[in-house]
Amino acid sequence: MTPGGAVAIAEASTQSVLMPASRPSLIASLAILLAALSLASLAVGPAPIPVVAAAKALVSDQGSAGVVVREIRLPRTILALLVGWILGLTGAALQGLLRNPLADTSVFGAQQAGALGAVLVLYFGLVGALSWALPVAAIAGALVSIAVVVAVAGRNATVVVLVLAGLAVGSLAGAGTSLAISLSPNPFAVTEIVFWLLGSFEDRSMTHVWLALPFILAASALVLAAAPSLRALALGEETAQSLGVDLRRLRLLVVAGAAVGTGASVAVAGSIGFVGLVAPHLVRPLVGYDPARTLVPAGLAGAALLLAADCAVRLIPSGTEVRIGVLTAILGVPLFLWVIARRKAELAETPA
Repeated sequence: MTPGGAVAIAEASTQSVLMPASRPSLIASLAILLAALSLASLAVGPAPIPVVAAAKALVSDQGSAGVVVREIRLPRTILALLVGWILGLTGAALQGLLRNPLADTSVFGAQQAGALGAVLVLYFGLVGALSWALPVAAIAGALVSIAVVVAVAGRNATVVVLVLAGLAVGSLAGAGTSLAISLSPNPFAVTEIVFWLLGSFEDRSMTHVWLALPFILAASALVLAAAPSLRALALGEETAQSLGVDLRRLRLLVVAGAAVGTGASVAVAGSIGFVGLVAPHLVRPLVGYDPARTLVPAGLAGAALLLAADCAVRLIPSGTEVRIGVLTAILGVPLFLWVIARRKAELAETPA
């Protein structure tokens, strides 16, 4: 059977058992929400700027307001969109690949391992000479962590086994990061690394945007290329194989996309967890629980979540800006526990 026929049969089979909402209208609504949040992100901060003036500052000279908007707030707005998009997209792809609602790069230790790779580059002082070393090291760390978890857990691992393997890999990576911090001879470098690990878009520039953009685009292309096969996989591995789906290629696309996307986000924003877990759960009931239909809405929802969180950390009264990774963890952990409590019987029995 040709791949085109396999995709057609899988799509028809999936649509026959699912009743998805209008996906174009959902995507349009999320796009409008992102536009509104982007304008808010350009306007809010220690020096508030009216929304209309912030919008004008993007295309015309508005004095000091133009400098603040274009040089300070625009880069962090773009980064929040890019990082939130790729975290939501890869989270949905991993949940579709493993067919469980708890799959996420942070659960697999990819965030911690990516952070370790980046910290090692910072520790050895390679960033100044080789600007590409930071995302490459973070991507390598994330790729190794996901590969190790999948290899240790095995093909038919339950969610419990996956979470335990991810916990072990993440703990090891965290220990390596702590060791690098402990051995660092420069206390100022230690402070910088610690604050960077908490996740933030503060003091980012367009250089960070151009550094992350190619990797995030590549990761997006890899994950979106796997969408038709993810739809077929929802019918079961044996059915997917009978429809001509190459499961090995599918796993490679999703794992590589997740690793590249996670590494790029960690390299420019530090460790930001739970966005990839939360975003798919917000949109999945609206798209009929179809893994392929979930990808783009989950990415847009992730971008909206992270952009809203970035606006919130600038509005929270404090001496220093609250780190965005702290806020996403505070919001994400309760949902993570809620998902486990709601589906614990199913998760205990169903292989990933």
